[in-house]
Amino acid sequence: MYLNGGPVRGISVLDHRFLQLLARQGHDVYAYEPAGAGRSDLLPMDQYTISRSVRDLAAFVDRLGKGKADVLGFSSGGVVLTRALADPGVAARLHRAIIADPGPMDGPTAHISGPKGRKSARGLAPAMTGPRSTHVPRYAVAFGLMRLGLLTPDTGLIGQAEGDNAFTAADLGSDTASAYCARDAHRIPTEDTARTFSFSPAASLRVQQTIKDSPSIARRLGQSRIPAMLMIAECSSQVRRWATEILAHDPAVRRTQYMRGVGHHMWNGLDENNDRAAAVVTAFLRDEPAPLPNHPTRDEIPAFLRDHK
Repeated sequence: MYLNGGPVRGISVLDHRFLQLLARQGHDVYAYEPAGAGRSDLLPMDQYTISRSVRDLAAFVDRLGKGKADVLGFSSGGVVLTRALADPGVAARLHRAIIADPGPMDGPTAHISGPKGRKSARGLAPAMTGPRSTHVPRYAVAFGLMRLGLLTPDTGLIGQAEGDNAFTAADLGSDTASAYCARDAHRIPTEDTARTFSFSPAASLRVQQTIKDSPSIARRLGQSRIPAMLMIAECSSQVRRWATEILAHDPAVRRTQYMRGVGHHMWNGLDENNDRAAAVVTAFLRDEPAPLPNHPTRDEIPAFLRDHK
């Protein structure tokens, strides 16, 4: 089962291609777009919470009716998965967990600053072409103030559906560039099409705020027994400790795979990146030897963080 990033974003074309690759390798692959994104219905704004996202994961596993699920959670999907591991009722539905370049797992982690990955393409890539909602003053003001926390996501300045429909891939240009290594700045692939792109800035900010406001899950995560793997990208735009806090507190993380040569979007269709990511995922799910060294280990966390200052 795949949990995409966003946190309230439709599954991208690049993600679909990667999931098709996993299916060709013999996996039964299932995915759903989170409430408020893609083909899923909108929720009242106050119902977009990280707790709701975890409950939706549990409900989807139950609806499949295929027993315990192997789950791959990417970015904010990795946060949902991490919090699921810390919830015994939801964790009981899981077989194995793969947490790929996660965001912060709880409030204390969300307030951590520090080193990120190697240099990304942010500020180096050519500006994305195409229409932008942020060229329209009303949208630009609303989205900007929401991001600064000066306007609540349920503002009446723009309706939820209106904001979702107005926001375009070009509006995410700098964020998209930050998901690639600097060396790939001039060959960033098209992640989606105008027809399939779906992103809710208001709902995403609302979910992120509920993570920032949540108490620590470290103690509960320390009781997890679900076999887990952590994937970390070399040029990740994520704060390194967002990943290493999971490694430090989840005793069931069996291996860490440091993915060199890629940014936050590890399966990006460039070179052999999809194949390398698929090999890492498949080896773990089949309990085969890892194709990459186990790095960083828990003992290596301090040195890993020093190396990325």
